[in-house]
Amino acid sequence: MTQTAAARRPINRTTLYFFGALGGILFGYDLGVISGVLPFIGKVWDLTGWDKGVITASISVGAVVGALFSGRLNEKLGRRRTIMVAAVIVIVGTAAATFSPSFGLLIVSRLVIGVGIGFSSSTVPTYLSELAPARLRGAMGALNQIFIVLGILIAFLVSYGLGSSENWRAMFAGAVVPAAILLVGLMFLPETPRWLVANGHEEQARAVLVSSHGSAVNVDEEIGTIREVIRLDTESAKTRFRDLVTPMVRPMLVVALLLAIGQQFSGVNAVNAYFPTMLIGLGFATQAALLSGVLLGVTKFLFTAWVVFVVDRWGRKPLLLIGNVIMVLTLVTAGFVVIGVEDTGTKGVLMLIAMVLYLVGYELGWGAVVWVMMSEVFPLKARAAGMGVSSVVLWAATGIISAVFPIISDPGALGIGGSMFLFAGINVVLFALTKWLVPETKGRSLEQIELDLRGRHNARTDTQAA
Repeated sequence: MTQTAAARRPINRTTLYFFGALGGILFGYDLGVISGVLPFIGKVWDLTGWDKGVITASISVGAVVGALFSGRLNEKLGRRRTIMVAAVIVIVGTAAATFSPSFGLLIVSRLVIGVGIGFSSSTVPTYLSELAPARLRGAMGALNQIFIVLGILIAFLVSYGLGSSENWRAMFAGAVVPAAILLVGLMFLPETPRWLVANGHEEQARAVLVSSHGSAVNVDEEIGTIREVIRLDTESAKTRFRDLVTPMVRPMLVVALLLAIGQQFSGVNAVNAYFPTMLIGLGFATQAALLSGVLLGVTKFLFTAWVVFVVDRWGRKPLLLIGNVIMVLTLVTAGFVVIGVEDTGTKGVLMLIAMVLYLVGYELGWGAVVWVMMSEVFPLKARAAGMGVSSVVLWAATGIISAVFPIISDPGALGIGGSMFLFAGINVVLFALTKWLVPETKGRSLEQIELDLRGRHNARTDTQAA
């Protein structure tokens, strides 16, 4: 299927965004499935807390590698083909994980899956943001987060359904389905107009703009704006990672890294990956713990879907701040529940309520908004490299939390209650940094954001020169 054929065929926008965001399911499923797998492989291979941290974090390590090379692959192959490569890698890694005969080979398989996830997680938000009109870009970016949490929910449901048989291999195998659907779907979808114009395919870019923005779009104006941004970008040297620390781009790099680190240090992956294990440690039966994970997944999905309808009205920054407040209150509550409540049943129910409300706060803000904003804040020339670096940092933060949480939550260390207080403190810091550093990007096209960024940089330069 050629790019020309894909671009010229009329494409329903729902189909376009559906398959564009489907990569989020790969991200979500492989993040969520480990929570259902851990109780069973822990018994099969007699795993320690450190072992559980390593197997959980291994996908993040692979994702760091994938994200490191995603920027170059994005520029060379385009956004669409990079996501297709990611789907193939996930299929191969999932097959290896499903049939792994040992703990060591399972770690290697998860590393391979992580490489594909790294490609996908850093490219899908860019793909969506470059296809969507400004008025819908926040919603379309949030659509990626919807698919991530849908993938987590599906993983929780599969784990619960297979829990009674303890068939953890089938739990891993489920990731093949969304990867295959994504791979086939992208064969019929176009490349983004910005990449097409930058690579000399303006006729195809015009066709894609009509497909993704609708017939009312002023194609000449859009193409002209894209050309102007490309012209400004090409006046300087070829894109390099060190361009991200130039005076113009550096403030946006700081914002993107704050968002990437904050999303994971808020504590979410400790909840996603270890909540059933936490409940089992507090005295719950395995199936009851897995069912509680399903309830968390439903909560994540419902509130992420709701964010789609408010992110372009309420704005990005207010949602981040509201999310931080909710997460602080619920984490503090969870800490007191673990430390102060003696009855196992009461403790489990109150922990479930606290974590459900915690995820409400997370999905309102740091779940959907982070990926939207990271794809918005960088100028076109630095966007692929910026998203690559941001994804590397995000996945590194994911790996750190995944590896460290089983250790710090051990009763001999901070314990689960102390860990909740630690994450609450981190969220207080994130609130202050977000209030101070993060700009609002609601309702502005990517080109307007970039031109404003250039204008502020030029104004600062003129002031310093005077």
